[in-house]
Amino acid sequence: MVFYLKYRPQKFSDLDSANVRDTLSAVLSSKKSSFHAFLFTGPKGLGKTSTARIVAKFLNCENRKAGDLEPCNRCYQCKSITSGSNLDVLEIDAASNRGIDEIRSLRDQVKLSTAGGKFRVYIIDEVHMLTNEAFNALLKTLEEPPTHVVFILCTTEPQKVPATIASRCLNVQFRKATIDEIVHSLKRIVSGEKLNVEKEELEEMAKLSEGSFRDAAKTLQELSSKAGNKKITKEFVDKHLKLQIGGYLEGIRTDLLKKETKHALSLISEMEKEGMDFKFFMEQLIEILHTEMVLQIMSDKSGEFTVEELKKLVELLTKAHQEIKYAVLPQLPLELAIVEWSLGGLSTSQDPAQGAVSTPVKKASSASAESSAPSTSPPLAGNKSSTFLDELIAKVNSQNHSVAGVLRGASLGEMNGGKVILEAKYKFHKEKLEEKKTLELLEKMAGEILGKNVTIEVTLKAGDSK
Repeated sequence: MVFYLKYRPQKFSDLDSANVRDTLSAVLSSKKSSFHAFLFTGPKGLGKTSTARIVAKFLNCENRKAGDLEPCNRCYQCKSITSGSNLDVLEIDAASNRGIDEIRSLRDQVKLSTAGGKFRVYIIDEVHMLTNEAFNALLKTLEEPPTHVVFILCTTEPQKVPATIASRCLNVQFRKATIDEIVHSLKRIVSGEKLNVEKEELEEMAKLSEGSFRDAAKTLQELSSKAGNKKITKEFVDKHLKLQIGGYLEGIRTDLLKKETKHALSLISEMEKEGMDFKFFMEQLIEILHTEMVLQIMSDKSGEFTVEELKKLVELLTKAHQEIKYAVLPQLPLELAIVEWSLGGLSTSQDPAQGAVSTPVKKASSASAESSAPSTSPPLAGNKSSTFLDELIAKVNSQNHSVAGVLRGASLGEMNGGKVILEAKYKFHKEKLEEKKTLELLEKMAGEILGKNVTIEVTLKAGDSK
């Protein structure tokens, strides 16, 4: 079993976040407090679901006496909640059960008596994913809940939870963990697994985890599996984690600076073969570029990148980071971001005072840009072709960011009647645009622009076979 699940907290004293531990201890131990709904908010990997289970144990523990805070973890209720088999504690993933029908079904269930526990506890994870209709249905239950029902709503995006819902809950904020808190949680794993790790290296793992207990536990497990029975020392961490990531970060940053697309994609291929966590890698890369941007602004000193370049890169990589969850290949969003940067980039001849980023698509000719008269030339001529491609990219971007990124690197070869030919600069761009679903999307969007059925053909631009 993975460390994070094996050593997840089972009682309040196990909680590594002092803020959460103190807040819940004060609320649940107070005779004046009575809450039927909690809202746990904060980034991923901080133990929101684990804490919700501990609250469920507190409410249903058979051996807990009045005034006690900790569940016994020995009775049937506690053990079944730990194993996930308790009939009175229901965990619901709102991302998969987000509609009004599911919430209406839940609303009917809450009226039923418990199966043996004192309370029926509903833990709704990623609650912000519910539809507006589902939130309205849930609101009616929160306004007049049965006395034996408690809701624990968990979310990483509290701003998406309607105020009407949030106002009826006790909000417990899970802040990013401190270095000391993460080290405390890692020590519990080290003790349980009898690992040989230097304290300084636990602190290094904590720093790399970006405030997430879960990510820190994953890093420790990865290193312990590579170390076997050996001691995890500073040299070992440098060799297998820090220097490895650091080398790739520096390499990709240099390639972005020089717009060395081929070398960057080659590095990404190496990273993929070594099993790199691309989500974590992009987080580190974004942090480096963000820090560089802020330092330039604050110091008024120029660097290798301009501030505008750094801004554009952070935007591209942030978008790629968001898309990785749904990517067919984990490295694809990063690859597309690098390709888009290399092919688009910034206009070097533009007035710096304007601070604008040039559109990474084929520009219209000067003559067509200056002409204000209606065009009577064939469809491909003048600014009409450029406008069409701009519109196509914009419409595709609203449906699929990744495809739009590839499309920005293409140009319009021919547009005659209902046939449109796109010219790709790279072979893998051509293959991506020729995928069945991608072509269907492109033809649909192009048809909407031109007001007729459109067939799209993708060719490789003459002289390019990369």
